[in-house]
Amino acid sequence: MHAYVLIGLREAHEKSVLDGFLDFDEVEDGHILFGEWDLILKIKGDTAEDVATFVMDHVRNHEDVRLSSTLIVAK
Repeated sequence: MHAYVLIGLREAHEKSVLDGFLDFDEVEDGHILFGEWDLILKIKGDTAEDVATFVMDHVRNHEDVRLSSTLIVAK
């Protein structure tokens, strides 16, 4: 199962925050964005619950993250 996570940051530390997320095995890819969102991550997990747990534990709890939106890929 895959999901894309859109992330809005509190401050403009996009590169360092992205590099930190890319260290997790669950994060397959990530990019800095221009526009309303600052980052996008491609997350993998065995189940939707695994993806949700990762997002809650590591994305939403990150001190630099202001807002996130998770998009589960339907296959």
